Amino acid sequence: MKQYIKRNRILLILLALTVIASITVIASRWRVEDASKTYDVVIDYTELEQMAEQSGRDMAWWLREFKDMGIARIALTEENLTTLMEASSMNVTARIMDEVIRDAGWRDDYPEFVVRAIEERGYDRFDVLVEVLDTGGNDACRFVTEAVEERFPEGSWFCVGTAGHSYIFLDGQAVDALYTSTSRYITTKAGGFVERSEIVSSKLMYIALGLMPEKVELIQSAGLEIIPRTLCYNGHNDARYARAVVRGYEKYGIRPEYIIAGGEAVIGYDDGVEFALDYLRDNHITMGLIETNVQRENMKQAGAEAAVVATDYNSVRVFSMWDYIQNRYAYYGYEGAEEIENTLYRAVVERNIRVIYFKPIKQTNDNHVYITDAEVYRGMFESLNRRLAAHGITMGRASVMENYQVPSLVMLFMGLGAGIGGALLPDTFLPMKRKWTLALAGLAAVCVTGAWLVMPNTFRLLASFASAVVFACLAAAFFLAAAKEAGETLDRDAGLLKILLRSVLILLIAAAISLAGAMMTAAPLSSTGFMLEIGIFRGVKAAQLVPLAFFCVLFLSYYGLFDKNRKSSRLDLRDIVTAFRWTIPVWGVVLAAAVGAAGSYYLARTGHESSVAISELELIFRNDLESLLLARPRTKEFLVAFPGIMLAVYCAVRRLPFWTALFGLAGTIGLTSVCNTFMHIRTPLYLGFVRTAYSLLLGIIVGAVLIVCFEFLLRSVRRIIKKYGKAEQ
Repeated sequence: MKQYIKRNRILLILLALTVIASITVIASRWRVEDASKTYDVVIDYTELEQMAEQSGRDMAWWLREFKDMGIARIALTEENLTTLMEASSMNVTARIMDEVIRDAGWRDDYPEFVVRAIEERGYDRFDVLVEVLDTGGNDACRFVTEAVEERFPEGSWFCVGTAGHSYIFLDGQAVDALYTSTSRYITTKAGGFVERSEIVSSKLMYIALGLMPEKVELIQSAGLEIIPRTLCYNGHNDARYARAVVRGYEKYGIRPEYIIAGGEAVIGYDDGVEFALDYLRDNHITMGLIETNVQRENMKQAGAEAAVVATDYNSVRVFSMWDYIQNRYAYYGYEGAEEIENTLYRAVVERNIRVIYFKPIKQTNDNHVYITDAEVYRGMFESLNRRLAAHGITMGRASVMENYQVPSLVMLFMGLGAGIGGALLPDTFLPMKRKWTLALAGLAAVCVTGAWLVMPNTFRLLASFASAVVFACLAAAFFLAAAKEAGETLDRDAGLLKILLRSVLILLIAAAISLAGAMMTAAPLSSTGFMLEIGIFRGVKAAQLVPLAFFCVLFLSYYGLFDKNRKSSRLDLRDIVTAFRWTIPVWGVVLAAAVGAAGSYYLARTGHESSVAISELELIFRNDLESLLLARPRTKEFLVAFPGIMLAVYCAVRRLPFWTALFGLAGTIGLTSVCNTFMHIRTPLYLGFVRTAYSLLLGIIVGAVLIVCFEFLLRSVRRIIKKYGKAEQ
């Protein structure tokens, strides 16, 4: 190890300088994250109304209750033909013409002047026919007719009727039709079956028609602010439509804190994003980016990301209470809303979520019955705020992160660091001369600079990925070389305390190398766009696999095929030939299959899109750690990987090369995991440092216990062998 450092000291100094450069970026990002410490809660009016109906309390009572809990904003979705039919007091009926004309006598169901107007205009099955009747003193005809007139272009609709009873015809297109899933029908012509999809609705029935006046009055009279939700669909979302939407907001004096786009796009996107940009800028409105239901990236809504960039990243990430989260009441054996609280806590603390789009809680496995005890909600938010206070996070208007961009020259410097680190890797296991390593570093520098000049956007991703791989490999090379050196310098029967101290020191240094790599991994992607998950790191699984493969090569060069007395630490042709000619014993096949299965399971669990279910016991264990500690340490680090490094050192001293390989492979997982922790750019930096520190502390404790157990087991086995060996003699 000393010879390696002496031989490569110039490159190691340059590498250290690039790490220092990455730390300056990390410090700037830390400042940006530390200034964003306020989150907000916006409650969905529609589901709150449904809960109120089941509770026996009116909406005014519930609005007062949530206001008393510190919640100041209610999300109110604009009405459309479907909501007017299904959830309003207005007498509105809308039918797609495909359904109307299926009845041969449909003309008899409508007044003659309506039928005549439709036939003169011409119709097809994609059109929509709306009937509106004023009843109960409401002004339904005026509400619907004015909304259609403001939003739909001339020639795409017409209205006929009498006072208080109107018929509106909307010209639909094939692209507007919404179908059922495919069904099979018997056909006599084909002598068998044909597949057919039924038209059941149209996008026209979901076009926003405006805010319901009585709902607006109810919310505003309770002293709460309205966050309007407008559903926008491509092809029906031009500047005319957008101006009508904004006039509706202004009619009620609404200037929202946030725009949380609904449907397919931001308002006015058919004519470009300029209308939305002007509205956001002129009114200093924050754009909301809705996180997907797999908790990775944001929902793709046309114009949303462009609006964020154009408004200097005046944006926040929004966590939506998806159905499966609403149903987590009394979940995992808890008595109440604890698991929902845990979900909200993780969203705010770990994923830069600053707006929670809250929907009332439902009974477990029942999508129709709500929890109607106000104290459940009060207790949950009070507990959530207490836990968030430990992180300096409070409830209020959502804080917006400053637009921070990593300087281009610093990006180049970090890319050069990854290149230098890569040039240093061959010398860890091959007979490399100093001039060859320097030449390799020079070639890497030329390639890195070229990539920086030619593809600057891709460059940051490549630099981040390369750093994650290179530093994890360097850390693995260090700990394996240090383990072998410990085996050569310490007596085979050395005391446990001496081995423990050496293993802890090796673990800490290896983790520090990985942590340096984590800084180099995180720094290139520390721009605000990545913290908002507009851009994400890709290649996490590859970054985990490559160091494991590299460790196998390292082990072969240091120990051959489990050679206890190997002196060389360089891979040569004989090692490769011997490996290929090795007659694998049955236990080797079984072990390889077990390691392969464990590796597949480990990779499959990575990420939220994984189909591998985590056991309920482990999830409860994670939640308990999360409640007790500032940040939950990674289970694979403190239970498997870090103890694995300590056990690998122990086995190296005890001259057990097979176990050194097995535990060393497990330990390498931990070194890649340290880098992986910081690949999640949306997670605040301080959490990564705290999480790694906890993992090291707990890992050392677990490692020490396992070493003692392994020592006891080893001595027992040796006594048994010695005893029965003598008996045979």
